Amino acid sequence: MTRERTNRPFLGTLPGLILGCLVSCGLWGSAYPCVKIGYELFGITGSDVASRLVFAGTRFTIAGIMVVVGVSIAQRRALLPAKRDLGAIGILALFQTVLQYFFFYGGLSHAAGVTSSIIGAAAYFFAILFAALIFKTEGLTRKAVIGCAIGFAGVVLVNLGGSGDTAFSFALNGEGFILLSSVAGAISTCFIAVLGRTHDSVLLSGWQFVTGGVVLLCCGLAMGGSLCPISPGPAFALILYMGFISAMAYTLWSRLLAANPVSRVSIFGFMTPVFGAAMSAVLLGETDAVNPLFALIALALVSAGIVIVNRPNSQ
Repeated sequence: MTRERTNRPFLGTLPGLILGCLVSCGLWGSAYPCVKIGYELFGITGSDVASRLVFAGTRFTIAGIMVVVGVSIAQRRALLPAKRDLGAIGILALFQTVLQYFFFYGGLSHAAGVTSSIIGAAAYFFAILFAALIFKTEGLTRKAVIGCAIGFAGVVLVNLGGSGDTAFSFALNGEGFILLSSVAGAISTCFIAVLGRTHDSVLLSGWQFVTGGVVLLCCGLAMGGSLCPISPGPAFALILYMGFISAMAYTLWSRLLAANPVSRVSIFGFMTPVFGAAMSAVLLGETDAVNPLFALIALALVSAGIVIVNRPNSQ
């Protein structure tokens, strides 16, 4: 047993799991206000789905280039996929980047903000269900279900605790697309966990971003989208940072999924909307969007869900 623990990767330990997940979720949380700031800097309106796809495609292509170039320099060899990696890269690019964000940006302009946030957070719950019921990589335990339910309650609370639009609605081309985006994201999470065991997870992360980003970029351009920065310096600095968010967070997340069960990692995803709400309040001045008391209760609920899922089984 001592030897197994010694050989266990740091991200497979509880401290490594907590640190890695919080870093990833913190980075993703910062993307919430950064996307809004980016739309303003590039002059993208809420109904301009094509330009949103160009924005997303550019961001993810940059993220992939960052991973590939950065790791190539660090390892002093080109991070190039072998023939056996191409299928895995295609699968991840399809679900992780192309389908997830095509449906996300397509539905966002026709969906209520609160409903979108809650449906988006459901992806982490879907991932645990799919891992157990479809991919059969782990069992669906009672503590995983309870932990997810409590964590999801926290996400609902933080979204309903503000003074903004709290009305629920459902339209096929709005909330329906957000739901499809969440399903695609959940499927990609399961694929990352499976494929990361037999492929280099960092290589898959980098090249799926390049592949998926280029596809989104081409789709957006074909639909008439463009990127015309109002303030070129800040605009390009922001999109570089957003590329870094994706490169760092998804690469770290994929390493975590390769070293831990999907349920233990995905439950931390409920922290992302909490971080996002907090950072939006700081960076965008949206102090009335989240009730501080509700935010603290939501954080407690999400934390409780994380503890429940990661609590050792009683002997």
